[in-house]
Amino acid sequence: MALDDLRDHAVAERADLLALLEQLAPEQWSAPSLCPQWRVRDVVAHVYSYDELSRADLARSFVRAKLIPTQVNAACLAPYANHTPEQLLALAQRCVHPRGLPAGFKGGIALVDGMIHHQDIRRPLGLPRTIAPDRLRAALEFAKTAPVIRGFWHRRGLRMVATDVDWAAGSGPEVRGPGEAILLAIAGRNAAVGELSGPGLAALGPRLDKASAA
Repeated sequence: MALDDLRDHAVAERADLLALLEQLAPEQWSAPSLCPQWRVRDVVAHVYSYDELSRADLARSFVRAKLIPTQVNAACLAPYANHTPEQLLALAQRCVHPRGLPAGFKGGIALVDGMIHHQDIRRPLGLPRTIAPDRLRAALEFAKTAPVIRGFWHRRGLRMVATDVDWAAGSGPEVRGPGEAILLAIAGRNAAVGELSGPGLAALGPRLDKASAA
C-alpha cells in the first residue's frame, strides 16, 4: 500500500472520532480512558495537541523533556489542562485534517495514533465500533513498523493474523484475532489481549504486560 493513501484514511478516522466526541455527555469527558491516569478529555487533548505546534515549538518540547516520550506528551498536554469539553471539541473540529507531526509519513502517524486513542476512549465507555476494512488494513500495515509505537519490536518472531480483514504479517507462532485487537497488540497494549488466540500468545502476553506497565 502506498503511503499516499494514508492521509485520506487519517482524515476519515479523525472525522469518525469527531462524530463520537460530539455525542459525549459531560460526565463521559471526565471518565477514565485506557491510558493510565488520563481521562477521556486528556486523550482528546493529546490526539490533537501536536497539530498546533510549530516545528520550533516541537523541537523545544523534545529538548525540555530530554527526548523522553512520556514527558514530551505531558509537556504538550499541559496547555490544555483547563480546557472545557467545548474547547476540546473546537480543537478536534479544527484538526480533522492533520497538521504538524501527526501529518508525518503522509498521515500515517495521525491514522494509527488516532485509531488507537479512539479505542482508548470507546472501550471504557462501552461504545464499540466497526472500522472500515480498508482503513483498518492501512493502519495495521503502517503500524507493523511504526517506530513511535515500536510495532516491529512488539510483534517480533510472531505471525499476526487479522480474522476480520485480509491482513497478516510476520512469521513464527501465530496470534489471531480482530484487526482492532491486533492493532492494539502491535502498539504494545494489553487491553484487547482477551480477544486474541493462538500459540503466539505465550510470547506476546508478557510483552504486552511489560509494555502496558511502562
